[in-house]
Amino acid sequence: MGAWRVPYPTPMPAPEHPPDPSPATPDAIELRAEGVRKTFGERVVLDGIDLDVIRGEFVAIVGGSGSGKTVLLHLLSGLMPVSDGRIFVADHSRDGAPLVDFGLLDHDQVEAVRMHWGFVFQRNALFSGTVFDNVALLLREHTDLDESQIDHRVRTSIANVALDVDDVLFKDRDSLSGGMAKRVAIARAIAIDPALLFYDEPTTGLDPVIGAHIHDLLFTMHHQPARGQRTRTSVVVTHDRDLLRRLRPRVLMLHEGRICFLGPYEEFERQREGPAAEYMRAMPVLQARR
Repeated sequence: MGAWRVPYPTPMPAPEHPPDPSPATPDAIELRAEGVRKTFGERVVLDGIDLDVIRGEFVAIVGGSGSGKTVLLHLLSGLMPVSDGRIFVADHSRDGAPLVDFGLLDHDQVEAVRMHWGFVFQRNALFSGTVFDNVALLLREHTDLDESQIDHRVRTSIANVALDVDDVLFKDRDSLSGGMAKRVAIARAIAIDPALLFYDEPTTGLDPVIGAHIHDLLFTMHHQPARGQRTRTSVVVTHDRDLLRRLRPRVLMLHEGRICFLGPYEEFERQREGPAAEYMRAMPVLQARR
């Protein structure tokens, strides 16, 4: 794998009502689920999920506690096997990023696909050690960048999440506040310059002010073109109504193991009855509990 040298542009704050992202081409599929089913013993968590995520989209997965949001995220990203059905992913390691059946890839092919993805987990999943160690880890393990290039990439990524590089670079993980730890997790995800970003409840446990900063950051990272000017795609699991209101993604709502709503946020917020309307009313309470 060659060294990546494309610099990140300077982040810009998210507008209060950002425009809907426009995919590069209308038929460029980044992720596809066909008849996906997931069971744990006798318990059916997801049953018959069909979904296309278009390249360049920002998609939010919502639903009540236990509805399978994180399970679906893990299935789409290959962190968990499906019980039935198929997951297809765009393979950015190949020219044209063709859609491939994730279940048919061998270990090396899976790793090649994932090198174009970034993950931000609910509890950040930072490793022991310093901020520098965390952000540099994947660069050291999966690229041929030398130490000076890694240092530059780490510093650039930390700056892009609006942290003071000189202040935090060698801080220990355990000395970080919740908001700082979340930003470091995002810096680690973007350091590899991904085409696709997965977020699992990125504002959980953060106060509203820090949460708003994370909204801005997600917007900025989504709209920065990836290496080679590729359009970036984002998929986020969330209970955060303000995130939906500010970023206005396409919303997928899960209810009783199935998709009960799939469409623009503007249509989602207009729901006046049924599971989507009940969920919208409950979202502030759910976010506070999380």
